[in-house]
Amino acid sequence: MKLQYQLNAAFTALLLIIMAVTGYVVYSLILNLLIQDEQRQLEQQGEILVSVLDEAFISRENLMSFNEFLREQELQLVLYDREQNTVHFSTLPTPVVTGLFMNNDFNNQNQELWAFGNEKYVTSRILIVPQSLGLELILLTPLQDLQIVQQDFIVRMLIVFLIGALVAIGLSYFLTRKLVTPLTSLKFQLKKIENRNFDEIQPIKASGEVKEVAQSVYEMANELQRYISTQRTFFQNASHELKTPLMTIQGYAEGIKEKVFSEQEEEKGLEVIVSEVNRLKKIINEMILLAKLESEEVSYHNDKIAVKDLINKVMERALPIATEKELELQQQIKGDLYLHGDEERILRALLNLTFNGIRHGHRMLSITADKQNEQIQITIEDDGEGISEELMPHIFHRFVKGKNGETGLGLAIARAIIEQSNGKIEVGKSKLGGAKFTLNFPT
Repeated sequence: MKLQYQLNAAFTALLLIIMAVTGYVVYSLILNLLIQDEQRQLEQQGEILVSVLDEAFISRENLMSFNEFLREQELQLVLYDREQNTVHFSTLPTPVVTGLFMNNDFNNQNQELWAFGNEKYVTSRILIVPQSLGLELILLTPLQDLQIVQQDFIVRMLIVFLIGALVAIGLSYFLTRKLVTPLTSLKFQLKKIENRNFDEIQPIKASGEVKEVAQSVYEMANELQRYISTQRTFFQNASHELKTPLMTIQGYAEGIKEKVFSEQEEEKGLEVIVSEVNRLKKIINEMILLAKLESEEVSYHNDKIAVKDLINKVMERALPIATEKELELQQQIKGDLYLHGDEERILRALLNLTFNGIRHGHRMLSITADKQNEQIQITIEDDGEGISEELMPHIFHRFVKGKNGETGLGLAIARAIIEQSNGKIEVGKSKLGGAKFTLNFPT
């Protein structure tokens, strides 16, 4: 069953249960309310009659002579003598009065309903003054009359309930349709993602949590598209990067085998083969390392690292290369700073960034460390040509390299290590003129 029908069915069932309970409670209470109201009206009418009789008569003889006056009131009443336990007068038919007298205790003051056959009567008793007379005026109303009013009220209430239920169900259908329609559209968008038709995906108009889910799906689709595109580019670049040294090796190897090179050229060819093999080995090792870092297959040590010691190790390893290129290394560490992570990996990331700066810098490379906004910030910047605006958003992707780049994997490895250490890395332009890499780690 579709969600819309399930919601409508659940709402309708709940509405019917509420209406049934409400109707039962109202039906139970309405008769009691009608009886109480009728008793009040009878009591008011009886008090009026008794007040007239009290003013005019003070004896049994005088009171009995006014039967005709009581008959003219068009009321159902009984004049009862408590002392003699007899009925002196009644406007009801004689069989009815006799039946009531035989089936009910007229002396019982607490009996509000009298029964005779299938009929019941609501009673109200008024004592005639002076009380010494022992006379009592009893007014009656058939319960059937009240039940007719009760049934009429219930019919009207059911009509109101029916109209209200139809309106409520219609409103429920409208609201559930408004809720389910975006979900249906979302289902079709997910089908497009399943079929990898990313270009056909469109944002969904919705509100509330459905809007948030739709936005998440839309962002997920864009991320999947970017990921698939990155993977495709990766395989293209990887095949190109691996194919180039292999073709060089193959060319020289076949030339040496076929004796097409001179002895001097063969020696040079062997040197090129060894060089390309080392380059190929480096590319493959870095690809394996990057794959392990991104898949988290290798163990990770979370140690407390002194930033000063870490940067000193970077400077020691980078100094021979910087000296060979006649490039000055500068460092500035503000305070005793500590961060948590795998020291060997973070050292590898910093070395990759440092060697990258040395390779592209002209005369100077600077490493600074400071505490900014409750985070450890390490900055590596050089005075080289910098990174172009077009290349900057992709610089941390695999096999993306600028001028004089090597494998195109060093920055991707550095990013993977830093993110695995709960850090963030950003690239920008340095005041020195070249590239600036900013690393932020939680304290």
